[in-house]
Amino acid sequence: MLKEILSISGKPGLFKMVSQGKNMVIVESLIDGKRIPAYTKDKVISLGDIAIYTDKEEVALRQVFENISKKENGGACQIDPKSDNNILRKYMEEILPEYDRDRVYPSDMRKIFSWYNILINNGVTDFSEKEKEEKKEETEETKAE
Repeated sequence: MLKEILSISGKPGLFKMVSQGKNMVIVESLIDGKRIPAYTKDKVISLGDIAIYTDKEEVALRQVFENISKKENGGACQIDPKSDNNILRKYMEEILPEYDRDRVYPSDMRKIFSWYNILINNGVTDFSEKEKEEKKEETEETKAE
């Protein structure tokens, strides 16, 4: 599901891809539902491709969202993204204790928490990695034939 959700630099919030054109993608805002074009010059990234630095390896954003969901019992994140940096760091330590304190900035944490709330408010509550599991099953079935 996170592969379909996009972040566009310079534009607030998150977007869902609706259609593709020759040099652009039509996206729909998850905040207000307006549709806009995102051109090739815009920096567009899928949430499924984002990872968070830790002391040992990178952790997929999906896993961070799952950790927040477990902590909040599936509800919205109680931390205000505009909170003090120390409050953000403390909450981040609770959901991902091994995050890299030198490379994960408070601005990154603000994005993570606000994106999580946008997704929850739009009914996206499943952050599991079903897409890869389904592809593995299809591959195994093809090999069996």
